Amino acid sequence: MIIDIHAHLWGGHHEEDKKTILKSCEMFGIERIYISSLLSYYPDTEEINFLNNLTLDFMKEHPELVRGYVYVDPTHKNRVEVLEKGIENGMKGIKLWVAAKCDDYRVDDIAEKCMAYNVPVLVHAFHKATGQLEYESTAENVRCLALRYPGLKIIMAHFGGNLYHGLRCIADLPNVYSDFSGTMVGKGDINYAVDTIGEDRILFGTDMAVGGRQCIAQVEEADLTDSQREKIFYRNALALFGESL
Repeated sequence: MIIDIHAHLWGGHHEEDKKTILKSCEMFGIERIYISSLLSYYPDTEEINFLNNLTLDFMKEHPELVRGYVYVDPTHKNRVEVLEKGIENGMKGIKLWVAAKCDDYRVDDIAEKCMAYNVPVLVHAFHKATGQLEYESTAENVRCLALRYPGLKIIMAHFGGNLYHGLRCIADLPNVYSDFSGTMVGKGDINYAVDTIGEDRILFGTDMAVGGRQCIAQVEEADLTDSQREKIFYRNALALFGESL
């Protein structure tokens, strides 16, 4: 079994993305996939509502396959209301992108509400040599948030964009998981991740609608036991989201 905890619909070509995701899940044996819908870096409230409705519609169209994240912009005054509406409508977690760093004080009420609902927050985190966005989180921001809220379940996306920087930042934080979606890591990187944070905190993700097969190969080629592969492919996700097979 494979559970993909990190995939997207992109507003403007979301219908094409749906087709790609459904085809990829069938081809690669992905039996459950967690979606957030995105568009611009700094969305207004109408765009957030539009994108979350895209996710909800996809969930309704494929209830056995698709789960959803609520996309929340911390800079919006109605951020908690948006979060509550999404979770009450069946979404399973929160997506934070690049409108504010994840340790911004405006994330505090989001974090507190996530703990109340017992749902994780998926944080885009990327450490770049060039082109870092103004409010793009790095693993250091994730660490600050995790220390402030040790009861908050956090998924640091993309191994933090640089696993040798990112994973060391979160190694001692049991409430922080990480996925390797959107990366071109090889077997050595997966091995390093297991040695650094352990197999229980690594989650499988693809960043679809792009990506897919190479992410599976990264796990297949790594020096893992069958039990470790199962944890990364699906068991860790089941435990994190509190779901069953």
